[in-house]
Amino acid sequence: MFNKLKILFSDIKIQHTVFALPFAVMSAFLAAEGLPEWMTLLWILVAMFGARNAAMAFNRIADARFDKVNPRTKDRALPSGDVGAGQYWIFLAVSSVLFVFAAYMLNRLAFFLSPVALVIVFGYSFAKRFTSFAHLWLGVAISIAPVGAWVAVREEISIASLVLGAAVVFWLVGFDIIYSCMDMESDRKNNLYSIPQKFGIAWALRLAFSAHCIMVVFLLALLYVPILGVLYLAGVVLVAGLLWYEHSLVRPNDLSKVNTAFFNVNGIISILLMSLVIVDCMWV
Repeated sequence: MFNKLKILFSDIKIQHTVFALPFAVMSAFLAAEGLPEWMTLLWILVAMFGARNAAMAFNRIADARFDKVNPRTKDRALPSGDVGAGQYWIFLAVSSVLFVFAAYMLNRLAFFLSPVALVIVFGYSFAKRFTSFAHLWLGVAISIAPVGAWVAVREEISIASLVLGAAVVFWLVGFDIIYSCMDMESDRKNNLYSIPQKFGIAWALRLAFSAHCIMVVFLLALLYVPILGVLYLAGVVLVAGLLWYEHSLVRPNDLSKVNTAFFNVNGIISILLMSLVIVDCMWV
């Protein structure tokens, strides 16, 4: 059993939690205007854990037949037979229940919105089958993290949470387009849609850069929140520099550094920004 769980957590890339979780945490600190209550923060973390696991499990189940014929994904747990479909469904059900329960423990609005969140994150797995703009759907799905964390603390959806959520949307759009460049040929063979598949790699990278520029604009717009100051502004400048570096790593004729651009740089971006937001909030 523990060996299967180890395979499952490896297959859903639990380390990629570094993308959404820091934005949920920084949103919680912004909503609380300082340190949130410990129990609230704990249930936010539990909700994030459950929601992400459920979303990734559903994605692996929905994409199993496509993963089997994609050279990059054919060794995933389901196509390779390391984990059975039934085991993945159980993992999905437990993770979904955990998320909904955590939302219930937070407040009424979080609980009422939890099924909506699950529909959105599950829906992403089908988006590539009918639209080239599935990257945008993924961005919206991940933006639930900061908006949901704000709801968890204040039981409301505010302009500030939506601005931060919009920044996350365009951040995800940008680096997911870059990551999808590796699947362009496989997507074409299997009638799946993406920006690289529709417009080619060169234009896809330009659109990814544009999305990241929009992200920076939304991050700057968040400066209207009184609790944020010089440290946050410095963080945004550093984020802009890291995004520039990310795009310098990838060229239309050289995708060898996509994984570095995708995981390493974006992991640094999320943790850096979260750290500076927390310090800024606690400094006041």
